Amino acid sequence: MSAVLKRPINASKTLPVRSHLDWLESEAIFILRELAGECANPVLFFSGGKDSIILLRLAEKAFRPARFPFPLLHIDTGHNFKEVIDFRDFRAAELGERLLVRSVEDSMKRGTVRLRSELESRNAAQSVTLLEAIGEFGFDAAIGGARRDEEKARAKERVFSFRDEFGQWDPKNQRPELWSLYNTRVHKGEHMRVFPISNWTEMDVWQYIEREKLAVPDIYYAHQRQVIRRKGLLVPVTPLTPPLPGETIEEATVRFRTVGDITCTCPVESTAATPAEIIAETAVTTITERGATRMDDQTSEASMERRKKEGYF
Repeated sequence: MSAVLKRPINASKTLPVRSHLDWLESEAIFILRELAGECANPVLFFSGGKDSIILLRLAEKAFRPARFPFPLLHIDTGHNFKEVIDFRDFRAAELGERLLVRSVEDSMKRGTVRLRSELESRNAAQSVTLLEAIGEFGFDAAIGGARRDEEKARAKERVFSFRDEFGQWDPKNQRPELWSLYNTRVHKGEHMRVFPISNWTEMDVWQYIEREKLAVPDIYYAHQRQVIRRKGLLVPVTPLTPPLPGETIEEATVRFRTVGDITCTCPVESTAATPAEIIAETAVTTITERGATRMDDQTSEASMERRKKEGYF
């Protein structure tokens, strides 16, 4: 035994140093595998946005060469950017995974969603369509790409966030997650929202996109677009967001930091055309991506928390 203890250590065989991205990736893969083992009927939200693109890559690493143990789901407002929807369909087909799409317009036809006008934002109305889809398929867990750094209400989420039989979230009634132990038990009609990249930041996301060489919709990179300046935001000029009387249309070089319903998503001025350039921009920005780009988050700091309590993503 003494001979074994005195055996010299071969320094050349020491393990390589793991980067912070390696640790974040490992944590997310563990969460996905834990979910697959504990939940009977999960689903993964996939909109074609950058965070859900990250989730697909993590799911590949967690489960390939087998198929994903869950389908993909997108709640379509009908007011999404075409580039993002095209990318959504392309990526799902490329992976050969099942993509379910449920639309706010169908909820409007059923009368479960009612809007005051055709141009009104449908972003908040997605909650109704989402809960209808969860009920339709009986999902007991829904995987989303929300991150704690995005917004104050999202920072209150657990990794496995409990929703009651009405699909509602109570931030004061969530389960402890000490030592990364997750309680996934739910009664019939209840479900969990699961956030594998909850601990990631916008910087982490773009560093991972660069490292993994992931494709994203072109609107995430700098391009020319007609915009109007309104309340400190750059509003894209579209049939859904026309200029108001007295507003001036201008051509600007912009990119989108986050994408969603056209009626509430704004670009930022930028010349960043590669992941490396976006990483450099992100390193010096002092405004969160939602704070800089979402019209629906400007009205009240409590607006997101209220919507999440009602069933929002």
